[in-house]
Amino acid sequence: MPDTATPPDARHALRQLIRQRRKSLSQAEQQDAAQQLVARFKEHAGIRAARRIALYLANDGELDPLPAIHWLWAQQKEVYLPVLPPFTPGHLLFQRYTATSPMTRNRFGIPEPELDMQQVIPHSALDIICTPLVAFDAAGNRLGMGGGYYDRTLASWHEHGLGPRPLGLAHNCQQVEVVPKEQWDVPLPEIITPARSWDFS
Repeated sequence: MPDTATPPDARHALRQLIRQRRKSLSQAEQQDAAQQLVARFKEHAGIRAARRIALYLANDGELDPLPAIHWLWAQQKEVYLPVLPPFTPGHLLFQRYTATSPMTRNRFGIPEPELDMQQVIPHSALDIICTPLVAFDAAGNRLGMGGGYYDRTLASWHEHGLGPRPLGLAHNCQQVEVVPKEQWDVPLPEIITPARSWDFS
């Protein structure tokens, strides 16, 4: 049987290319993209109907959802952020995030709330998980940073349709013709960029 696995260097090269592309965006372009994301959220029926939404804090040139988080708070939505727990490596917890949450940085240098298990909920209790990504294509395939955290989190949704709906967030420049896939990759049913919403479901 032929080996159909994607050469690791192909994924690595694409990851490096698109990371550099998004980091090349100016501060003004980043701010404009963040405001356009707010506009997309305002017109998104699923976001408007959701009560508990997981997002992330931008790192490495990612599309910044912080203005959208402030809008969600104004709509009385509960916002959750991923936390890397010390007791289950390779997995994510989702913890309530408010304007007064004590913050720290995880081992990757990314801001996250200080772990407080009383503020953590099962990810199945979320309505939507907004995922960062490095690259995506017009079929909804997502290339992440390579840690597999979101693929593990979304496995039950991908295999059984259970749990929160995943929603990818990306800059327009992160779209590529084809994302090289692996068997563990979880394609997304929907991706939002500043320019448009992509619905693959």
